[in-house]
Amino acid sequence: MRRSAAGATYDQRMTTAQDKAPETAQPGLPWAGRPQRADLICWFGIAASGLYALALIPVRPLLIGHHPVLLELLTGSMTSIVTAGAFARVGQVPLALAVVAAVPGMIMFDPFFWWAGRRWGRGMLTIFAGRGRRGGRLVARAEKYGHRLGWLGVVFAYYLPIPAALLFVVAGWTGMRLLTFVLLDVLGALLWIGLLVGLGYYLGQDAVDVAKAISHYGLWVSIGLVVVIIVSQRLKNRRPAAPEPEKAPEKVTDEN
Repeated sequence: MRRSAAGATYDQRMTTAQDKAPETAQPGLPWAGRPQRADLICWFGIAASGLYALALIPVRPLLIGHHPVLLELLTGSMTSIVTAGAFARVGQVPLALAVVAAVPGMIMFDPFFWWAGRRWGRGMLTIFAGRGRRGGRLVARAEKYGHRLGWLGVVFAYYLPIPAALLFVVAGWTGMRLLTFVLLDVLGALLWIGLLVGLGYYLGQDAVDVAKAISHYGLWVSIGLVVVIIVSQRLKNRRPAAPEPEKAPEKVTDEN
């Protein structure tokens, strides 16, 4: 069975990335030994993406009903994009602005995931997905879609049944250039944003009324979200560690 040139190039890049990847890494970290400055910057960028999302959780209910475009710009969240489309339907927001404003919030941290794939290869996929069975399935899916789709995997990352970040890691791992990745990421984001804005435009006034009702009670919703996060984190920290399995007693054999 003949293989395509694209598939052969993909495998060659994967092999090159595997050769460059460290053989052994520290537990929970993608690098081995002392990290370089680039490792720390990339790792900090990925960690900052999670902290940034958590920090904006209390703000979302306050902005969704009055400043959806600002919320788009800050977060690129699905709810803000749909709401902005609904506001465009009733004439409160220009339709083009509802589409363009969501792009920075949606892709601002994506280059760090590309960079992680470039620097650490498959080890980064394992860290993102986890080492359990579910994580193994996610890694296998990411590799499969990356192999079959190539650059289309970045464009349609938001439509595929795996986290988009895994496909961005694969893009860096397989040697895609940064400029190419950013252009494809912007194109994919615009396709996804256009779909969500269209949904909001279709819903129109009904979606606007719901968003304004959420903002009306936004302070209480924000307080509730903060309390839920704090309580869940404390419960998780208090959860006792799983007991170690007991070793089976050694059998004593009679030599006589």
